[in-house]
Amino acid sequence: MPRREDADESGENLDDDLDLDSQGLVAVGGSLDPDLLERAYRQGIFPWSSEPAVTWWSPDPRAVFELNGFVVSRSLRKRIRHSGWAFHLDRDFEGTMRRCAEPTPDRPSTWISDEFITSYSELHRRGIAHSVEVYEGDQPVGGLYGVAFGGFFGGESMFHRQADASKAALAHLVQHLRARGFVLLDAQVMNPHLRSLGARDVPRTEFLRRLRKALAVNVTF
Repeated sequence: MPRREDADESGENLDDDLDLDSQGLVAVGGSLDPDLLERAYRQGIFPWSSEPAVTWWSPDPRAVFELNGFVVSRSLRKRIRHSGWAFHLDRDFEGTMRRCAEPTPDRPSTWISDEFITSYSELHRRGIAHSVEVYEGDQPVGGLYGVAFGGFFGGESMFHRQADASKAALAHLVQHLRARGFVLLDAQVMNPHLRSLGARDVPRTEFLRRLRKALAVNVTF
C-alpha cells in the first residue's frame, strides 16, 4: 500500500504491452486528474509521488492480500476484542488521508501531497475512493484508504496512533470486502510490514489477469 512522458490519456492498451523499466515505472509527469486516475487503476497502474513530478507504476511482482486466505492472528483478535475500538467506513475520508500523510519517526516525509488529497477526495465524492477508520471514543487511532472498482480494492496507505490499530483497520477491510463479494485486494509494493500482515507477491501478468476478472464483478463497496 504505497509509485516517462504523461501516462497515455486515451486509457487504451496500458497493460501487458506497457513500456516498463525494471522496477515497473510506466511514466513520469502529467497530473492527478481524477478521470486519468480511474483509467490508470483499471489497467493496473497507480501514481506514486508528485514532487517534482507524478510517477506512474505497474510493478512486477505485485503485492496482494488473498481475501480467502487472510487470517487474523490470535493476538490481534484479542486486541480488537478488548480495545473498545469502533470501526467506520467513509466517516472522514479526507481526514484519514491527512493522517496517513503525517510524518512519523520512521517516515519523515510522505508522497501524499495536497494534490493527492484533492484528487482522491474527488474520487471519494464519485464513490470510488473509500476509507476504513478505527476510533477510540471520538478519536481516530488508525485507518487506511484506497480505491474500489468492481470487485477490486486498491489499498493506498494506512496509519496508526495506537499499536495494532492499522492492522485492525486492515482486518476490518478484509471482512467487509469478503462480505461484499470482492475478489482482489491490491497492496502494490511489498515491504516487511505488509509481508508480516500476510501479503504475498504475484507476477504482474497474473495480477493483470486477476484485475480484469475483478473489474467484471458486479459489486459495490
